[in-house]
Amino acid sequence: MSRETQPEVTVRVARAEDSSVCGRICYDAFSKLSAKHGFPGDVPDVQTAIGIISALFSSPGFYCVVAESDGRIVGSNCLDERSLIAGIGPITVDPNAQNLGVGRTLIVR
Repeated sequence: MSRETQPEVTVRVARAEDSSVCGRICYDAFSKLSAKHGFPGDVPDVQTAIGIISALFSSPGFYCVVAESDGRIVGSNCLDERSLIAGIGPITVDPNAQNLGVGRTLIVR
C-alpha cells in the first residue's frame, strides 16, 4: 500500500470513555508482540489492560491522546508529566492498523 492510499490518521485528546477500546488495543498489540517473540506478556488479560489505560486517561498527571482512522480508534499514547523529565507510553497501535503511520503520528503530534 503506498503512502498516498493510506487512510488519514488524526489525533485527539483521550476521553474516559475511550478506555475500553484503547485497553483492548493495548492488550491485543502487546499480546501479539509477546507471542511473536515467545515471551510472556506484560498484561495478563483485557480487563487489566483496560484498568491501566483507564487509570492513565483519568490521571491529571498524564496527557493522553488517541489516534483515529476511518472513524475508529486505532491507537493511543500517553505523556507522563508528573516530573521534570516526561515519560512516553504506553504507545499502542491496533494490530490491524500496523504499518499505516499510526505510531509515528502518535509520537509526532
